[in-house]
Amino acid sequence: MTPIILASASPRRRALLQALGIEFEVVTSDAPETNSGASPESIVIANARIKRDDVCRRLEREGIVIAADTLVFKGGHVLGKPATLDEARQMLRQLSGHTHQVVTGIAIVNTSDGRECEGSEVTDVHFRPLPDHEIDRFVEIVRPTDRAGAYTVDGPGSLLVERYDGCYQNVLGLPMVRLHALLQEIGVDLYPRMHAERAAFL
Repeated sequence: MTPIILASASPRRRALLQALGIEFEVVTSDAPETNSGASPESIVIANARIKRDDVCRRLEREGIVIAADTLVFKGGHVLGKPATLDEARQMLRQLSGHTHQVVTGIAIVNTSDGRECEGSEVTDVHFRPLPDHEIDRFVEIVRPTDRAGAYTVDGPGSLLVERYDGCYQNVLGLPMVRLHALLQEIGVDLYPRMHAERAAFL
């Protein structure tokens, strides 16, 4: 079978794929991304495509290259990775008590036959009201300058969210059902690649 290559440095994306019990390689991309586009979906798909194409240019073998980009949007505006801890606190105050969208774009190509596909997933995330002392403590513990929207929903972040409307795995960075559906569009099935001894369960 043509090997799967994950074009991402995200530990959460790696963990989600590893939990399936499939084998894959990781090849990361440092290509510059964009925060502008006609819609949230168009922005994240464009970024995923940039990462995919960058990795493909550097590959010296055939592979099924999977790239993804996840951004947080509130009122149609991007909340990227905060530059400082103070900016992280400001972002969390914006999200406190409100609903925002987490949008992931996926871009895939099988370099052995040139077939490619792309798509996106949107999840509404409802934050409970967060008092300042909780925001301060969260930022102190997590130091979320490497996270879009200044938060994560695992670990201490599990206390932030009141509810999700949509795919929870999307908020972690890789909507697995959408990923599988896209792979099937180009003739790739994940089920035969699963291995019982490698699969992980929480």
